[in-house]
Order: sequence, then structure tokens, then C-alpha cells
Amino acid sequence: MPAALLQALCLVAVIEGLFLFAAPELWRRTMEQLLGRADASLRRLGAGVLVAGLASLWWMHAA
Repeated sequence: MPAALLQALCLVAVIEGLFLFAAPELWRRTMEQLLGRADASLRRLGAGVLVAGLASLWWMHAA
């Protein structure tokens, strides 16, 4: 289990690095737009991403 968690975190770092490498201007504009959002809006967005990620993990584990 700890190895799988570490692998998942490494994959997150690879994906985030890929976004920064491939489209830095788009990434910058996205971050600027997020800075302008209210905390409640960011929490809803985070909750949605969290639920989508958990559902994806559950679906992949069940398959």
C-alpha cells in the first residue's frame, strides 16, 4: 500500500510537470483565474475533483 501511494504521488508530479512544460501560459492564466475565485467556490471545485477522483479509483478497482 505505501508503495502504491508513493507511485500515485509521483504520477501526480509527472502530470503537473507536463502541464507546466507543455502549456505554461495556459497554466498561468488558469492559476490567475483561480486566485480571483472566492474560497467557497474553490472548495466546491476541490470537492468535485475529489469526488471524481475517488469515483474513478473505485471504478478502476472494481473492473
